[in-house]
Amino acid sequence: MRIIRHIDPDFSEQRAQLNRRTAPTPEVESAVSEILQAVRSRGDEALLELTARFDGANLDTGSLRVSTDELEEAQAQVSSAVKDAVAASKTNVVRFAEESMRRDWTITNAQGAEVGERFQPFQRVGVYVPGGTAPLVSTSIMTVALAAAAGVPEIVVTTPCDAYGKVNASLLYALAEAGAHEIYKLGGAQAIGALAYGTPTVAHVIKVFGPGNAYVMEAKRQVFGTVSVDLLPGPSEILVLADDTANPAFIAADMLAQAEHDPVSLVGLVTPSGKLIDAVIKEIKKQKPLLSRSHIVDQVLEKGTFLMEVTDFEAGVAVANDYAPEHLSLVCEDEDHWLPKITNAGGIFVGNYSPVAAGDFLAGPSHELPTGGAGKSFAGLTVDQFQRRTSVVKLDREAIAQSEPVIRTFCDVEGLDAHARSASIRIGEGEEA
Repeated sequence: MRIIRHIDPDFSEQRAQLNRRTAPTPEVESAVSEILQAVRSRGDEALLELTARFDGANLDTGSLRVSTDELEEAQAQVSSAVKDAVAASKTNVVRFAEESMRRDWTITNAQGAEVGERFQPFQRVGVYVPGGTAPLVSTSIMTVALAAAAGVPEIVVTTPCDAYGKVNASLLYALAEAGAHEIYKLGGAQAIGALAYGTPTVAHVIKVFGPGNAYVMEAKRQVFGTVSVDLLPGPSEILVLADDTANPAFIAADMLAQAEHDPVSLVGLVTPSGKLIDAVIKEIKKQKPLLSRSHIVDQVLEKGTFLMEVTDFEAGVAVANDYAPEHLSLVCEDEDHWLPKITNAGGIFVGNYSPVAAGDFLAGPSHELPTGGAGKSFAGLTVDQFQRRTSVVKLDREAIAQSEPVIRTFCDVEGLDAHARSASIRIGEGEEA
């Protein structure tokens, strides 16, 4: 673990490194470009070849899509406890989504025109759900259930399979319960390529959603424009911003929870209390041996963890806003004072009794959040991202008569006489003599 203190001679340099902006490495960018080109030019043939290379699964086009029999088998295998957990999570996520849905509206402007917006679901979306070292059952709810709540009629999911062509039964069950209409055994950049470009087996979608590794995120970045994308959520991360009121055992537990996701996860603590840093380090060492994924945690603690002592809490807030973490845990004496000052974070978890795990699985907001500093410009996944916004304008004769002088003035300035005539002809001023 890297310990950074404000009294260190190189503190300013280390502090500056935490002001992040995500950019792909040249190696990842090049590799993804080749994969996408292969999918675009060779379709299903490339998908099968890449699935064999990266996942070790020898599939044919008939087995790429998860069958009804496979879904029924998964449902039979899943325990009642998992089914209850999926139902509880879905209830909260859907309720949160329904409250935050964008709704149609209209007003009358100053010239009497009726203007407004309509919000309709995208007709076909793609959702990437990671597999890898842990089947992200909860991600099924946090993405697909939002699409279903928005009324998307075609929800397509891609998720990696194992070497035997199998997808985790609990994951399949959750995907079906969340509302997926098509599920394909595809992972990595090639899955994003299939969703964006389409193949004979996987019809293309309009927008792509979901988290993933660096290759998946770079694929989403490269296909943007062919399709739209939600955001670019990469490996999981947490930043804890705390003072002496924080429970060090709770902080250590939250940090270890994010560390177990992936060897490239990022974990940080920022505090004005050197005493708290020492206590958290002690708790991490105490709790780590209890974890089943300690081999992953060890890598994160060695390469992806920092604990920073700052001069005061205000300085800690500045670090947090520069870092723009996926998850920010805010534990301090005056939460109501400091919470509005946090401007850059994917999700904020307030107080000693708000573990990030509650947001990961149950609370209601989607756990798909911006990482790598992208929280400066991206928000987390929300249900309205599954809705297409369309503006609506309706003028009657009186409204166009009121609007025409202003339109004509703009057209005179911009030299657009045809635009001017398209307005004046409607009030009888542009007709031929």
